[in-house]
Amino acid sequence: MKLQFAIDALSTKDALDLAAQAAPHVDILELGTPLIKSEGLSVITAMKEAHPDKIVFGDLKTMDAGALEADIAFAAGADLVTVLGVADDSTIAGAISAGKKHGKGVVVDLIGVTDKVARAREVVALGAEFVEMHSGLDEQALEGYSLDGLLRAGEEAGVPFSVAGGVNSSSIAAVQASGAQVAVAGGAIYGADNPGEAAQALRAAIS
Repeated sequence: MKLQFAIDALSTKDALDLAAQAAPHVDILELGTPLIKSEGLSVITAMKEAHPDKIVFGDLKTMDAGALEADIAFAAGADLVTVLGVADDSTIAGAISAGKKHGKGVVVDLIGVTDKVARAREVVALGAEFVEMHSGLDEQALEGYSLDGLLRAGEEAGVPFSVAGGVNSSSIAAVQASGAQVAVAGGAIYGADNPGEAAQALRAAIS
């Protein structure tokens, strides 16, 4: 199982600083949506230039103009981009087409999708690299939130998937046991006193 670091900083400098600390222990460097909105596509280019050996993930959360948005992110250096699962199939297909042109991939983020199992199967059939079983920061803040529903959906869907929504040192073993291809950790790394040590601990917890 790969480890993905979701970098939710708001400046290129902070993102690069965090990435430098965590990079030895992670496989995928994700540039969060607020970061890309704050700094633009240049942050994707800067991250890829700083870490050419890592998969750079542009979390665009595209909802429309799939081919266009994916194309400009791939041209900037992204290896993977996200399109929302609630988007129209044509938007997802457009992004996938752009990915094929660049030799890159599209991940469909299922945040906000009610039937994650059914939608996961549909979008992988369209050509998505994998789906992200994802609960956002707002949902995670709700009383009673649990990662378990995402893990069950991933197992039931039977397609390649990642998990994002509160992955940390106490839950990463369950994420791996669910069969996820990628565990996505954000706050568990960037919110730690020592992000590098936090990333190393998560890596060590993956058997």
